[in-house]
Amino acid sequence: MGRRTTGPEKRSRVPERRGRPRGEETGPRERAQGFHKGSLTQEARLAVGLGWFGIGLGLAEMLVPRRFARTIGVPSQHRRLIQAMGVREIVNGVGILIWPSAAAGVWARVAGDVIDLACLGAAFTSRRADRGRLATTAGAVVGATALDLLCAQQLTRGVTTREGSIPAVVTLTINRSPDDLYTAWRNFTNLPQWMKHLKSVEVTGDRHSRWVAAGPAGSSVEWDAEITEDRPNEMIAWRSLEGSDVDHSGVIRFEPAAGNRGTMVTVDMRYALPGGTLASAIAAWFGDDPRQSIKMDLRRFKQVMETGEVITTEGQPAGRADSLSWKYDSAVRR
Repeated sequence: MGRRTTGPEKRSRVPERRGRPRGEETGPRERAQGFHKGSLTQEARLAVGLGWFGIGLGLAEMLVPRRFARTIGVPSQHRRLIQAMGVREIVNGVGILIWPSAAAGVWARVAGDVIDLACLGAAFTSRRADRGRLATTAGAVVGATALDLLCAQQLTRGVTTREGSIPAVVTLTINRSPDDLYTAWRNFTNLPQWMKHLKSVEVTGDRHSRWVAAGPAGSSVEWDAEITEDRPNEMIAWRSLEGSDVDHSGVIRFEPAAGNRGTMVTVDMRYALPGGTLASAIAAWFGDDPRQSIKMDLRRFKQVMETGEVITTEGQPAGRADSLSWKYDSAVRR
């Protein structure tokens, strides 16, 4: 949850980027190995855990195949197949430990899980199988498959969660002056016009406001926020307060684009979802990836500032139930 801070510590909550291109927080080699600011991201740490689990499971399958077969409920004459699966688990686990953020290693685990489930299904036809233990084993493999799948998905998306926080950095050029854009955003009551998940924002003081957003299953999520830094026509930084449902911080910057071609707007936000990496993976799987949402929100902001409204296909005979125009949909999903 957010916590109150005083003095210099306040500014440490504002995302900063120094010495790297905008929107890039780690170099290519660091990203390839799953590092973020000197440590493994939570997605990479989850992959490492899965890798060690696979190595331990593989050693058991290789060293005591008969006992392992009895434990999972399959006939012991399949020990050669079990040993072969053990070799696969070890090789795959070592590969994950070498490259913890390489999605290919975890996707290989997913493929192995599918093979294991198929073998367990075939074992149910054997008269010598212990079907009770087989059912328990199959349930455990299904759970492991779901975890592998979520981890592989997060690594494929390039999500980098740290300390339960999901970063989202989006930059877009808008054909309006920095002061126009700053004024529109600084009035937080305007935000629900282009931020889809926001129901309302109530300004409760010069630097304080109360936000209400749509939650899962029709619920609402509320939090109080404060402005931590405000530079007119340049940037606004904010964060949620202690006791809020969501630990959230962000900064928006307005910089003149080259050649007087409008303003470069950069939004840098951090979300801490209850449940950390697993919760963010599930959210992304069901289309609630905060990074994607912010991209869409910034596109709507661009439309509002340039045309005065959000262009949608909602309500049109051939339109989708809830969508931006197809041009903006396509651009955001690239």
